[in-house]
This record gives sequence, structure tokens and C-alpha cells, in this order.
Amino acid sequence: MPTNYIITIAIAVLIIAVMFGMQTIKQVPQGYHWTLERFGRFVCTLKPGLHFLIPFVDNIGYRVNMKEQVLDIASQEVISADNAMVTVNGVVFFVVLDAAKSAYEVNQLDFAITNLVITNLRTVLGSMELDEMLAQRARINTEMLKTLGASVQPWGIKITRIEIKDISPPADLIEAMAKQMKAEREKRAAILEAEGQKQSKILKAEGEKQSAILQSEGVRQATILQAEAKREAAFREAEGRERQAKAEAVATEMMSLVLEEGGNLHALNYFIAQRYLEALGQLAQSDNQKVMMLPMESTQILGSLGGIRELLDAAAASSTHHKKG
Repeated sequence: MPTNYIITIAIAVLIIAVMFGMQTIKQVPQGYHWTLERFGRFVCTLKPGLHFLIPFVDNIGYRVNMKEQVLDIASQEVISADNAMVTVNGVVFFVVLDAAKSAYEVNQLDFAITNLVITNLRTVLGSMELDEMLAQRARINTEMLKTLGASVQPWGIKITRIEIKDISPPADLIEAMAKQMKAEREKRAAILEAEGQKQSKILKAEGEKQSAILQSEGVRQATILQAEAKREAAFREAEGRERQAKAEAVATEMMSLVLEEGGNLHALNYFIAQRYLEALGQLAQSDNQKVMMLPMESTQILGSLGGIRELLDAAAASSTHHKKG
């Protein structure tokens, strides 16, 4: 290897070593921004990578972390709107958007953010009652984030999230709340039980009502059917009587014609005797009639039965004569 080449390499290494020793070359790591000051005045922001500085002129001001950071908010005592003393703690997430503003617009950025969060936390929670605090943590986080967003904007940062970790009322208040919750549960249980009994009675009454309706409907239908049956029977009986009356009228009319034409008196006697016997049969079938008293005329009517027999014998002889002829 030539001697001149070796000398050149040695000189280059020496220059680089001197430059690093004099902090002329700077390497900014990923996730950080460095501020560059020239004669003590901010010039620019150095982003991740390799940068060359002017010796004895340029200087690194602040090394700003650009990653999302977390601040733990220590427990704080807050008085609610209903004068309840509670202990609250939380956590804040923020990210730096402008390294120069976060470095030169505020002193001790973490301390400033912490105190700002505590102040706003007491303001927001102080306007709420204890029950609201315990039940509406999401609302608290939203209001805090909205309020702090405008306050930290001049510092070149953005608060991404605020989370309330714990809200702790005093021990005596917790005991009172536990009793209240127990009483509320017992009240709800009693209400549910009473509601169940009410529904049960309503259903039972409704069932009895439906049963009574169905029963009355059945009785009504049975009454209607019985009335229909009686009406039908009465109609049939009346129809039978009408037919019988018509038959009797026809028979009487025929008997009248026979008499007008000078017919046999035995036929008339037969007709009268038949009616008389039917009347006697009805009297005999009566439950209240135990003894029958026959009038004197009845013997004469019964005596006509002999004539009726002669009439029947004559009719029979006439029929035999016609058959032989």
C-alpha cells in the first residue's frame, strides 16, 4: 500500500475524530427532535438523522421527546357540588407537535401540564354532585379533554386522552351509600314482588271472569236449545192437533153428507160412540180422577155399539158378495 494513501486515511480519521470531539457532527435518534441554537438563539429543529454543526457557533438547545407520553396525576381532594369530599386521581396522555414551542414557550412542561390538569379537574368535578361523579366518568374525561385542548395549544402539544382512574368518597359516605343501595334494592324487590302478586291476581280474576262468561254462555245456549226444543215440540203438537182437527172436520162433514143423503144411522152412532170412548179414555188416564160417574145417556150410547156391530157385519157380507161375483 502506498505511503501517501495511508497518510490520507490517517488525516481523514483525525479530522473526523476532531469534529466529533468538537461536537461538529450530531446524530439525532428516531422519536426525538433537537433544537439548534446559534450564538444562543434558536435557529431550527433537527429531525432524526445526521447533522453538521458549525464549531464554536452552533449548539444543541433541547432534546425533545416526540413520542406520546404519560403523566400520572397524584390523588387530589375535591369537594363536589353537594359538599362531598372525594379523592380523585388520573392519568394524562399527551404528544409534542412542535418541539420549539414546547421547549421555549413553557418552563418545565410536565409540571405545567400536571398543574393545569389538577386545576381543571377540581373545576369540572366541583360543578358535579357525587352521584354524577361516580356514574359519568366518560363525561368528565370528555369535558376535561375539551377544556385542556385550548389551554395547551400555545405550548405546541396535544393532550390525546385523560382518564380518571379512581374516585374515592370518605369511608362514612361509602357506608351510607351502601345502606342506600341496599334499601333501594329491597325497595325494588318489594315493588317487583307486589307487581307479581298484582299480575297474578289480575290473571286469576281474568280467568274466573272468562270461566263465568263461558259458563253463562253455556247456560244461555242450553236455555236457547231447550226453548227451541220446546217450541219445536209445541209446533209438532199443534201441527198434530191441527191435522186431527182437520180429520175430525172432514169426518164430521162426511157424516153430515151421509145423513143428508139418508144414510144408515148406525154409522152416526159409531162416530158418536168413538168420540165418547176417547173422552172416557182421557178421563181414565187422569191422575186426579179415581172414580168415574157415567150419566144415564151413556148407556144409550154404549147400547149403540150393537148397531155398530151389525154395521160391521153388513159391510163384511157385502165385501164377500163382491168377491164371489
